[in-house]
Amino acid sequence: MFNASARRDRPAAWPISLLGIPFDNVTTAETVDHVAALIESGRPHYLVTANVDFLIQAREDVELQRILIEAELVLCDGTPLLWASRGLGNALPERVAGSDLVPQLLAAAAAKGHRVFLLGGGPDVAVQAAAKLQAKHPTLATEVYSPPFSALLEMENAEIIRRVADARPDILLVGFGCPKQEKWIAMHYRQLGVPVVIGVGATLDFLAERVKRAPVWMRQTGTEWLFRLAQEPRRLARRYANDLFHFLPALARQWLQGRALRRKLIGRSTLTTAASRDWRQVRITGHFGAALLERENALFREITTEGRRHCMLDLASTLSLDSTALAVLTQWRGRLAAGGRELVLLEPSAPVLQVLKDARLTSHFRIAVPAPHPTGANVGDEPPPSMVIPPYPGGHTVGWQGELTAANAEAVWNQTLRHLSQVGSPPRGTFIIDLSRLRFIDSTGAATMARVRHWARQLRKDVRFLGSRPTVRNVLRLAKLGNLVETRR
Repeated sequence: MFNASARRDRPAAWPISLLGIPFDNVTTAETVDHVAALIESGRPHYLVTANVDFLIQAREDVELQRILIEAELVLCDGTPLLWASRGLGNALPERVAGSDLVPQLLAAAAAKGHRVFLLGGGPDVAVQAAAKLQAKHPTLATEVYSPPFSALLEMENAEIIRRVADARPDILLVGFGCPKQEKWIAMHYRQLGVPVVIGVGATLDFLAERVKRAPVWMRQTGTEWLFRLAQEPRRLARRYANDLFHFLPALARQWLQGRALRRKLIGRSTLTTAASRDWRQVRITGHFGAALLERENALFREITTEGRRHCMLDLASTLSLDSTALAVLTQWRGRLAAGGRELVLLEPSAPVLQVLKDARLTSHFRIAVPAPHPTGANVGDEPPPSMVIPPYPGGHTVGWQGELTAANAEAVWNQTLRHLSQVGSPPRGTFIIDLSRLRFIDSTGAATMARVRHWARQLRKDVRFLGSRPTVRNVLRLAKLGNLVETRR
């Protein structure tokens, strides 16, 4: 969640969830300040400037949804989203468009001596953008590279990473287009170690003055899309029509759901908490929303930022969950996961489950149900944290469990090869990898699966991936690797 201390003359504000994506309640000026703090930290982060099209794509792309949820900041790059936040009762302060934000970040970088790298764009676009920037900010240190166009999993990443590493930028602007740039960033930002990485799409074209921006009055009135449509009608007409067709009904459902739930509230909302060495348990009764968050502001910020414990959130008596609380809950899960900790939802009520389902977030959370015996709770069928289960009896089957992402893919690859290499030649020349307990992969995970298959074929063997979940198949299908898995055992 956004650091309230970085705000300029504005009280701390909670994020809001729009179609399941948590948007940070920040202005452009506050974002510039926050980027400066991220650069000072030296740790890698990525930011997303999301518009309606991002949200619509994320509803069908579980990897993109996860990337948006886990970003350091999700910024409102669309006037329709600004209007939607007002209708849902937690108004975002302004549109933070990438094409407006980036010039301010570059001006601040020039003033503070920060280095910038422009990656992507069409032929010579990054070079022209850098030349324009150099003329405007002579002290700005800028490096550029436009790699040859290729599919995400076929890119020459070694060369890109080498160039970025040599330049040692403080800000990396990536212009591959959505969702390719967001997935590439999520795959590599940890390895790159750049403090701030942002997918900027067409902003490189604006900087290079290849594409003209709409007049200020159109940006301010939410009609910039008309200007863009007039510039690129063949490319944008279908996209805008599709976004409108899906966005308005989904937003209407979110608004009506919140309105209906609030009418059914009985009694006062309460938040109680208890802690042990490894866990904190939080119970919320009544309405979990902005009013409760404001009343319990200090306590809730404490329990969502402490760095030691896992958290069990008891939602059995929670009668409703508004868009503000859903955003906080989603960000909370991401912050805990980044620190290697768990957020478990204990027996969420039917209204809460419906909110999660409509936002397409059910698979994002670990959900616990009452145990049939007094020893504790059953957390679905989720496995312990270790990723690779040693070979099963018979020796030639390995299980993957938990999540397979850029953060652990190399470790999973090494463990899998170690296990399979120790068992010798499999019967009928086929290794088996059981995916039934693997709840999520990203594009790096998909590439790891292809890598295992390639390794097996070099040995003149085969590998079968069995028992995959819908979330795993979704990522593989969009990566054009759906043929890796079998849907039946």
